[in-house]
Amino acid sequence: MNRNRIIYAAGIFTVILLGLASRSGSPLLPWVIKEYAGDTLWALTAYLAVAFLFPRLSIWKVALIAGLFSLLIELSQLYHAGWIDAIRRYRLAGLVLGYGFLWSDLICYLAGICIGVLLESLGARYLFDARRTRSA
Repeated sequence: MNRNRIIYAAGIFTVILLGLASRSGSPLLPWVIKEYAGDTLWALTAYLAVAFLFPRLSIWKVALIAGLFSLLIELSQLYHAGWIDAIRRYRLAGLVLGYGFLWSDLICYLAGICIGVLLESLGARYLFDARRTRSA
């Protein structure tokens, strides 16, 4: 597969905006969205970022790398030294690194990566394939 990086960059940007909106605390959002959408979209962003950085990798390799990255980030939240907690207090760093380990986050990460796999596997890859979009 040879992914179109422009489309993946737009996807990353869109998913980040959706993730930030899910964390806005809006009373209009259902509790399940407030609770789980951010972590699910975080993992989808990781999937899209790996696909963006390595456009020729297979879907399954992208999923594996994004999954391992997400797992490592979640496991890093078990470590609470002063220096890393100080970094986590910055909003952007806290959004990327997280604050505390939760088992439910691992399920959200799996769901987000599965969404990325499904998007590519069920036909979106034809939209995102650089060779097809250039010839269209």
